[in-house]
Amino acid sequence: MPTSIPKEPRIAVIGAGAWGTSLARHLANKGLPVRLWAYEREVVEGIRATHENTSFLSGVKLPSSLHVTESLQEAVQGIDLLLFAVPSHAARSVLQQLGSLLPHSIPIVSATKGIEEHTFKLMSQVIHDTLPPDLHPTVCVLSGPSFAIEVCHDQPTAIVLAGQEPAIVRSLQHVFMTPCFRVYAGTDVIGVQLGGALKNVVALAAGVVDGLNLGHNARAALITRGLAEMIRLGVALGADPKTFYGLSGVGDLVLTCTGPLSRNHTVGVRLGRGETLSGILKETQAVAEGVRTSVAAAGLARRHKIEMPIVQAVCDVLFEGKSPRGAVSELMERAAKEEVEG
Repeated sequence: MPTSIPKEPRIAVIGAGAWGTSLARHLANKGLPVRLWAYEREVVEGIRATHENTSFLSGVKLPSSLHVTESLQEAVQGIDLLLFAVPSHAARSVLQQLGSLLPHSIPIVSATKGIEEHTFKLMSQVIHDTLPPDLHPTVCVLSGPSFAIEVCHDQPTAIVLAGQEPAIVRSLQHVFMTPCFRVYAGTDVIGVQLGGALKNVVALAAGVVDGLNLGHNARAALITRGLAEMIRLGVALGADPKTFYGLSGVGDLVLTCTGPLSRNHTVGVRLGRGETLSGILKETQAVAEGVRTSVAAAGLARRHKIEMPIVQAVCDVLFEGKSPRGAVSELMERAAKEEVEG
């Protein structure tokens, strides 16, 4: 198992959504050799022709040095580092294809913010399921408050990189860091992933609150109580509760619940205004991870006998036909409790 990586590693970024494309651009602009894999042929052809991912990151010019391909084998040949940014619902399928193609013992960084819908597994667990065992110790996760477009505009961003091998995490910090992109080190792989996934569900609920014009008081309460649910589930799964007060918890939660660039918040707003989920999803190509994650989060809550009323309310609105206003009323009218109990 490697304890470090080359100063100028050859990198494959798997997944050309907004976040994957943004990270590929960020690393290529540092002068690193980067290959970006996209599932969609039109994305590959568009980037080759115009140096722009018009499907997922319109208006951002990509460096000519960034190599884009739809061949996984070509993307990962001879690489020193794999950065995985495929949406959670497609992650297992892509990882299964990667298993026989990857070099042995390279660091793998998951930048996917989601939970697998049917197994309720975190992305690191899906990676362990699908990739050879000698790669498992090198798996790290990257998360935090980071709108892709702001990273592309070199606006200051701070995130956290968590892994079990401190030497690998330190090496990766230097790979990613620039004067505008600060990376903190962590060891709580479970907590960092849960924060990045669950904040999307809370952001849907915050969007509903805003779509119903319920005011700043309601949104602040929703965010706070959402954080309590995140911590409750995190502790049940073995996470450090302190992680949720950091960048991958509170940081990403506040950004996603209040920022106008948040896809999940936007979906929630439209639901609050009376639109249907099917109608909203037909109009957008980008993935709102919170929709699928809400199902997995509710499943984890049931499995571990954890109360997550906000998460359940989101599921009820998305999939059970409950009205957004009715869901809010039920949350407000629950039996009185101590704050620390929920």
